[in-house]
Amino acid sequence: MAKPFLVAQVSDLHIKAGGKRSYRIVDTAGMLRACVAHMLALPQPLDVVVFTGDLVDFGRPEEYATLRELISPLKMPVYLLPGNHDERTALRNAFPEHAYLRQSPHEIHYAIEDHPLRIVGFDTTVPGKSGGLASADRLAWLDATLAAQPGKPTVVLMHHPPFQTFIGHMDRLGLERSEDLEKVIRKHPQVERLLCGHLHRPIMARFGGTIACTVPSPAHQVALDLAEDAASRFVMEPPAYGLHAYTPETGVISHTAFVGDFAGPYPFYEDGKLID
Repeated sequence: MAKPFLVAQVSDLHIKAGGKRSYRIVDTAGMLRACVAHMLALPQPLDVVVFTGDLVDFGRPEEYATLRELISPLKMPVYLLPGNHDERTALRNAFPEHAYLRQSPHEIHYAIEDHPLRIVGFDTTVPGKSGGLASADRLAWLDATLAAQPGKPTVVLMHHPPFQTFIGHMDRLGLERSEDLEKVIRKHPQVERLLCGHLHRPIMARFGGTIACTVPSPAHQVALDLAEDAASRFVMEPPAYGLHAYTPETGVISHTAFVGDFAGPYPFYEDGKLID
């Protein structure tokens, strides 16, 4: 079997400038630095890294300058997508060499054709709002873009997941018109995954004949509370990112990679015998 094409997915970085901590607690810059080091130390080198939104906390130029410095060790192709905490113009200005950020004049929609797995970025953000929108014009762009390469396996990057999570306060900040997105995705069976962010948790759901998933944050996680009236809170569960492996034979296989210093690895066997 061929070597898998490896895509790391990092989401919800919430980078601040000047060493400031998010919510006065979370060292998001330091935690992203550790995440980048972890990705570079993987046993198999990554082919691309995708960032699915909330790259910074307030969309400020100085935050994007900090982000740029933090991800500069990544020498493989890197693809950025905005989330509701981002600001498109400031993002584009901070990464002028990322020409794909300008494939569309307004939203940051793009299609990357350079890899065995096609990467389509679908911008769901609405300036000034925490929730997202799959509007008619955005869906028309996505439908036409997917129709242009019906035979090529594809992942669609989004910030807002298009499914209910039962985390009540986050679902109220979800994606409007997700039912219309579902109709578009169902027309294009080459879509292997919808890779989403926003939730700061690993969540998966069937959607449009494929799988939509979110990944944990490399920093803080949304508290796991499925009550409709649960408080909006975060926890310092282990930071993590998504690792998606693709071959033509298997399609996309998705893993969660945890960032940190953990005991092990330990052997299961010694001298060919299971250790008791």
